[in-house]
Amino acid sequence: MNNARLYQVLKGPVFSEKSQMLGDSLGVQVFKVDTKATKREIKKAVEMMFDGVEVTRVNTLIVKGKTKRFGKNIGRRNDYKKAYVTLKAGQDVATQNLTGAEAGEEVAMTTSPASETANNE
Repeated sequence: MNNARLYQVLKGPVFSEKSQMLGDSLGVQVFKVDTKATKREIKKAVEMMFDGVEVTRVNTLIVKGKTKRFGKNIGRRNDYKKAYVTLKAGQDVATQNLTGAEAGEEVAMTTSPASETANNE
């Protein structure tokens, strides 16, 4: 397996109530992954993308797309694969550094004061 393939395996995290509860209580992280990705590829991709994380188990499922109407037209959403990645006890993806960033580099998050006051009014 080459690194280029492993970078294409993880599509992004899944943010839902269920995934947040699993992350808080059991240390399980949920990702959208490539539909052709295997469990071994998912495990290696997570361990490669996040330094110091050990994956103990990977469970996958394919979510079937829903049929939706758009006026007269009937459409269908795409199917996608979801992976439940169980991490070793005491580890979390959110606290780990990405391997793409340099070790000494800090990423500063900026918020504009105008957006905060607009939300409060």
